[in-house]
Amino acid sequence: MPYRNNDFPAPGSPHNQLRKEKLVSYDVKIEDDVRGALARDRRIPSPDEVAISSVDGTVVLRGTVGSFSQRYAAVSDARHVEGVYDVEDHLQVRILDADRRADADIRGAALEALHRDTEVPEGLVDVNVSDGWLTLTGEVGWQDQSNAAYYDVANLQGVTGITNEIKVITP
Repeated sequence: MPYRNNDFPAPGSPHNQLRKEKLVSYDVKIEDDVRGALARDRRIPSPDEVAISSVDGTVVLRGTVGSFSQRYAAVSDARHVEGVYDVEDHLQVRILDADRRADADIRGAALEALHRDTEVPEGLVDVNVSDGWLTLTGEVGWQDQSNAAYYDVANLQGVTGITNEIKVITP
């Protein structure tokens, strides 16, 4: 059934303006709550370097952080704020010279971390590194195993990002 003209408030009507003001104030509340969550997180040493915007429950994070683990923490914090339905991650990782590692060192540390984790099947996951960006490849039997591999390497020093290309082949 088609809507009649009077079913919706006119664009300039007081009712429509009040609805818009409520949405704007709710977006500001979400932004403040996300900002507070980042400030309380000890994993993020410079939360003021993260710009936060919110529209209808979608939060956008922009700015620069010093490691992939800080980026991951900021996105995770934002996702756990009440009223947040989606997070767009536009954060950049810029590693200071003192924290930089050679790709071969990062790969070695990543392979060692995977080897120590009993949830990740031995020899089924490989790691390639280019400019600090890790790419995980291989095949595992369960999504939990792929997730475990990702978490194992996420906090390694020198990592700027991770692409998880591990295929889950259900037995």
